[in-house]
Amino acid sequence: MDLALFDFDHTLTTCDSYDRFLRTVATPAQRAGARWSVGPWVLGYRLGLVSAAALRTRVTSVVFTGRQAAPVEAEGARYAREVLPGLIRPDMLARIAAHRAAGDTVVLVSGSLDLYLAPWCRQHGLELVCNRLEAVDGVLTGRYAGGDRGGHKAADIRARYDLPCFDRVHAYGDSREDRPMPALAHARWWRGRRLA
Repeated sequence: MDLALFDFDHTLTTCDSYDRFLRTVATPAQRAGARWSVGPWVLGYRLGLVSAAALRTRVTSVVFTGRQAAPVEAEGARYAREVLPGLIRPDMLARIAAHRAAGDTVVLVSGSLDLYLAPWCRQHGLELVCNRLEAVDGVLTGRYAGGDRGGHKAADIRARYDLPCFDRVHAYGDSREDRPMPALAHARWWRGRRLA
């Protein structure tokens, strides 16, 4: 049996799903204040001064701190059901289907959120390694449970899967955070092209 590791945003999707989800769940007041609370961070990211993880952490804190978890979780399930199907690349969904048909273990490995990735993965029979929001007594803290996992994809994969037990490992990625994943794999796909 093989192990197939898929990044989500820009690998399986045509765009950044997390940004779109944040715009969906942000309150009108948060959207109105985003220019000042998040704008400088976005500019820093575009200039290469702020990492993707730092930007994600900042925006996550702004949007989710103090929010009730249940309605946000419901919005995540709705987003997975109604929005994600329109963002998925058909060719990549076909690759997932081929791996599943071969009996491979297929894992989505992402810096995005479980709120919408978990329901989508359940629908498609995939395992999931991703960021999870922390909640205390049903209220979101605005932090990730266990910290931002985007930059720790390879470590999280190694911790969860006994790689030598698989005949082959396949990795599909596209970003700096995905670069350690191909080092774990026999078959490497980068931005849709096979490397090895």
